[in-house]
Amino acid sequence: MAQEILLYDTTLRDGTQGEQVTLSAEDKLKIARKLDKFGVHYIEGGWPGSNPKDARFFEMARKNSLQRSKLTAFGSTRRAQTKPEDDQNIRALLDAETEAVTIFGKSWDFHVLEILGVSLDENLEMIEDTLSYLKNQGKEVIYDAEHFFDGYKQNSDYTLKTIKAAINGGADMIVLCDTNGGTLTHEFQNIMEEVMPHISSPVGVHTHNDCGLALSNSLVAVQAGATMVQGTINGYGERCGNVDLISVVGNLQLKMGYQCVPPERMKQLTDVSRYVSDVANVPPLNQRPFAGKSAFAHKAGVHVSAIIKNPTAYEHLDPEQVGNRRRVIVSDLSGKSNIEYKTKEMGIELGGNGYDSKKIVEKIKAMEDQGYQFDAAEGSLELLIKKVTGQFEDPFSLESFRVTIEKDQSGPSSSQATIKISVGDDHEITAAEGDGPVNALDNALRKALNNFFPQIKEMGLVDYNVRVIEASEGTAAKVRVKIESRDSEEIWTTIGVSENIIEASWQALVDSVQYKLLKEMKKNQDSQYIKTVY
Repeated sequence: MAQEILLYDTTLRDGTQGEQVTLSAEDKLKIARKLDKFGVHYIEGGWPGSNPKDARFFEMARKNSLQRSKLTAFGSTRRAQTKPEDDQNIRALLDAETEAVTIFGKSWDFHVLEILGVSLDENLEMIEDTLSYLKNQGKEVIYDAEHFFDGYKQNSDYTLKTIKAAINGGADMIVLCDTNGGTLTHEFQNIMEEVMPHISSPVGVHTHNDCGLALSNSLVAVQAGATMVQGTINGYGERCGNVDLISVVGNLQLKMGYQCVPPERMKQLTDVSRYVSDVANVPPLNQRPFAGKSAFAHKAGVHVSAIIKNPTAYEHLDPEQVGNRRRVIVSDLSGKSNIEYKTKEMGIELGGNGYDSKKIVEKIKAMEDQGYQFDAAEGSLELLIKKVTGQFEDPFSLESFRVTIEKDQSGPSSSQATIKISVGDDHEITAAEGDGPVNALDNALRKALNNFFPQIKEMGLVDYNVRVIEASEGTAAKVRVKIESRDSEEIWTTIGVSENIIEASWQALVDSVQYKLLKEMKKNQDSQYIKTVY
C-alpha cells in the first residue's frame, strides 16, 4: 500500500494574505466543505485571535461539521512575560473549539532578537510553555517552525534547540517552514537530510514560492521523510504565494507513488482548483499544471498530428486522471490536423479529400493576421468553419445601423441605436436605448430579431472584453472584442476585430446570436433524426 502523505490546507488563512484574495466567512465555509469532500486531512480556518471574521467562521463551522477533514485554528506562541492561560490569543484558539491547533514560533535567532525582541532562552520557554498548555487542554498540536531553513543556515544549533523545545512541549507534528521562500532545492534537501535524525516527532513542510521552488522543495522534503505538506489551493499566498496543493497532489500521487487522497477522488482535482478560484473571484491561471485550461491544450500542427496517433507523444498523463480534458486549438499555427481534430470534436462533416481543411486553414491564417484569435473564441470558429464549407448561411443580414451618444453637464451619457436588418424577404427597423453604445446596439438587435427568432430571449451576456491589438496607433488602433454569452446549456465566446470598437462589437454580437441559432438548428436536426428513426 502506498505511503500516505497528509495534506494541510491553509488557503483560508495563508492564502488570503495574497494580493487580490479576499474571502468572507461564508466563502471560507464553502471552500472548507469542498476541501472536505476532496479529502484534505487538515483545513486551517484562520487565526481566531486576529479578526472578528475568523472568529465568526469558526462559530459557523461548529454548526457545519466536516466529514473527513480536521478543522484547525492558527495562532502564535504566548507573549513574553505572559502565562499561556492569560494570553488573549491562546484563549481565542481554545474558544474556536477545533480538534487541532497550529502554533507558529520563532526558529531564527535573528527574528528572536531583532523582530520579537526577547532573549533566546525566553523564546524557547514561550514555545514549550504554549504547546504544553494546549496539549493539557486536549488539543492535537501542530508546530510551525517559522523561518526554519534561514535560521538553520545562520545558527543551526539554536534552530534545533527550538525544535527540541516544541517536542518537549508535546508537539504532534513539527512543520519546517521556508517562510521567505528563498532556500534553493539542493540546500533544502541537504538540510532535510541533516535534521531528520534529530527530530523524533513526525515532520511536515511549509514552503513559499519566492524563488519558484516551493513545489520542488516540498517534493524533496517528502523524499527525505516528511509526512505532511502544508500549502494552498492554486498557490495563493503572500508575495509569490505558497506551494500549490494541486501540483503537490498531482506529482506525489500520480508521479511518485504516494497517496494524498483516495484514488477515486483524483478526478476532482481540476474541479477543486476552479471552484476555489471562482469563490475567491480570482481569474483561473490557464497555464496552471494539471488543472489549467491550457494544461492539455495543443496548438502546433505537428503536435496535433502526433496526439491524434497517440496522446502520449505530447502529454505527460491522461487529462481525465485529474478531471481535465484535452483541447486542440485552432490558430495561425494550425495545420490540417488541427482542423480535422477540431471539426470532429464539433461534429462537423468535412470532405474526405482534405480540400475543406486546406480552405479553412487558409481562411483562419488570413483572419488571424488581421487580429482575430480563434483559440479564444470557439463560437466564432465553429461558425467560420460551417460558413467556409457551405454548411451554414447567415440567417439575417444587416442593412444599416446608427448609434448616437448624447452627453450634457447634468448627468451621465445616454445611448441610442437604430438598426435595419433583413430576414429573407422581410425587413425590420427598430431602435433601442442602452447604458452605452454597445448595450444599445445589442438591445436593438435583439428587438429586431425577437419576432423571427424568439429563442434568442434565452441568451444572456456573461462577459465583454476589449483588447487593443497594436497600441502604437493610439486611439486609432485596431481592437479585438470578445463576448461571452450563455443560455441554460452552454457558455460560448465570439470575436470581432476592427479599428472601430462599435464595429468590432457588432461582429462579436452577430456571431453570438448566430451561434445560438446554429445550436437550435442542430437540436432540431437531431430531433428530426430521432423521429425518422423511431
